[in-house]
Amino acid sequence: MKRSSSVIRRAVLAAAAVALAAGCTAQAAGSGSGGGAGGTTTPSAGTTAPPATPSSDDKPSATPTTEKPKPKVLMDDGDENEQVRELQARLRQIGYFDRAPTGFYGTMTAGSVKAFQKKRELPQTGSVDEVTWQRLLAMTHRPTADELKPSTTNKLDTPDPRCMTGRVLCISKESRTLAWMIDGKVVSSLDVRFGSENTPTREGEFKVEWKARNWTSTIYHTPMPYAMFFSRGQAVHYSADFAARGYNGGSHGCVNVRDKARLAVLFDQVKVGDKVVVHW
Repeated sequence: MKRSSSVIRRAVLAAAAVALAAGCTAQAAGSGSGGGAGGTTTPSAGTTAPPATPSSDDKPSATPTTEKPKPKVLMDDGDENEQVRELQARLRQIGYFDRAPTGFYGTMTAGSVKAFQKKRELPQTGSVDEVTWQRLLAMTHRPTADELKPSTTNKLDTPDPRCMTGRVLCISKESRTLAWMIDGKVVSSLDVRFGSENTPTREGEFKVEWKARNWTSTIYHTPMPYAMFFSRGQAVHYSADFAARGYNGGSHGCVNVRDKARLAVLFDQVKVGDKVVVHW
């Protein structure tokens, strides 16, 4: 009897030990609310939950960085072609290039392009990209043959108001140019020089009185080809001296032209009675 009670006592103690161990394990798993159906658990007060480890799907994806492509350069320093000549002619139309187009893109052309870009709030690169070129095209007209390869190295100035109507030889002492104009439009232009201080070219409004394809001065005995007389012996005519020496010399009052071929064409277009205006 004593032996059987001892066995029973050991069995009871073993069962209690198993129950106690199960209760500790459950507590460590964390059910402070007594554990309901489904076995959800809530951390007890004072217990710090371990930080959640983000999955690979939760990580922010890297955004690729791409640089904006630079505009394609159409014309730049050192280029020499007909498109550059057109560029210079168009810039000249709106006052950004003050000489005859050459077709060569040098420092002067780059400076003109920069000035144009600055005025339009474009990047001041000095080279012509598509944006610069399109902006210039929108502001100018297609250059004429004379604008692309003008006969004058001097820039034409603003025509005198008297030159804006009819057929006119509009001659400027300021720019030293002759512009052949019809109804306010320049048909062609030429470099010219004038008389010296002792024999000045008269200013004012005149008419072509008479013409002579081949003429020699009866006073100075010098050839005056393609002469168009407009004021008491003063005439527009070709001068070999002007062609050779440029502005280092002067006339005896006539309007000298140095481009013989272009003057020959002009001579055939001008009629007796056409207006002549000599002005500053």
